[in-house]
Amino acid sequence: MKRTYAVFALALLAFIAQWSACAQDKPRAPRNLDIYWIDTEGGAATLIVSPSGESMLIDTGYPDGDRDARRIFAAAQYAGLTKIDHLVISHYHRDHVGGLAALTKLIPIGRYYGPNDQLELVNREWYDSYITASAGKRIIVKPGDRIPLKGVHVTVVTANEKTLAKPVNGGRRNALCENAAAMSAGGFENSRMVGLLLTYGKFTFLDLIDLDWRTELELVCPVNKVGKVTLYQTNRHGSDVGGAPEFLGAILPQVVVANNGPKKGIGVGDKRLLPIVNMAKPARAYETNQYQRLALLPGIEGVWQGHLSLADKDSGHNTAEDMIANLDDTPDCKGNWIKASVAPDGKFTLVNGRNGFSKSYEARRRR
Repeated sequence: MKRTYAVFALALLAFIAQWSACAQDKPRAPRNLDIYWIDTEGGAATLIVSPSGESMLIDTGYPDGDRDARRIFAAAQYAGLTKIDHLVISHYHRDHVGGLAALTKLIPIGRYYGPNDQLELVNREWYDSYITASAGKRIIVKPGDRIPLKGVHVTVVTANEKTLAKPVNGGRRNALCENAAAMSAGGFENSRMVGLLLTYGKFTFLDLIDLDWRTELELVCPVNKVGKVTLYQTNRHGSDVGGAPEFLGAILPQVVVANNGPKKGIGVGDKRLLPIVNMAKPARAYETNQYQRLALLPGIEGVWQGHLSLADKDSGHNTAEDMIANLDDTPDCKGNWIKASVAPDGKFTLVNGRNGFSKSYEARRRR
């Protein structure tokens, strides 16, 4: 009997060893690129997890009660992260750097990337917060630099009031620039944004954060330096003075995500736009509501919003409710995220964290 058990045990061990060897030889299915738009209620925090497992966070939201730092940490845990490998701070505004001090107490951060040391004194608190957190780990970036996120190509396309010297991603002369309407700068920090173009196979993601109308035009006129993109995160939180028609017509995104707040971004007017609308031919191209400007773009397949605009709840001025992550403006707001998961072949799916609604797309070769 003992010998029978011994033979059985040896056979079992041999089977396990053979199965283990076969399992190791079998190639693993490639991981997707995941992007989380974390709700900071009109601030900004975008978490990217590359197929290699490395992570990059762009901005940290507001400081208010550590709410946004905790939401970022929760998203990082959901994504299986134990640290943030790369943190990009786009500029020194409260709604982009405010959550940093609290976040550093919740999760380790590897390297920091951001603009130079020029600033307006009103933003000194947030600049100092960034300098303190990034001590010994900070890199000042310029257009053309790369963020070394393993498995994904990340290029700095704007920084420190400058744009790329040469076009990338198939960019070429932009015929729309001939009738472009100029606009005054949207503030010093919004003109010197660290903006990024992320490329993963056929899929491209353009995130210019708060870049203003004037600098948008510098990026695409007379030559479109970033080409056409798959997915675009709205500038200025989807506000009416972001997304100049000549800019949007140059990048022609398939899908858009607006990181707006309940009363910030989409639906919030700006009197600087009125003279442009009044003079524009055709005026329709300069529709003052940015959602409508986006929805009218040739080839657009979907517009997603972080929040329903409570400044302008008109159903024609917001996307479909299933594609809006948050509907209210109360202390009980859950702060639901929107997630994109991008496969190596360019197919990608967006998911609404509020209701589980999802929609799939396929990145087109855009050159």
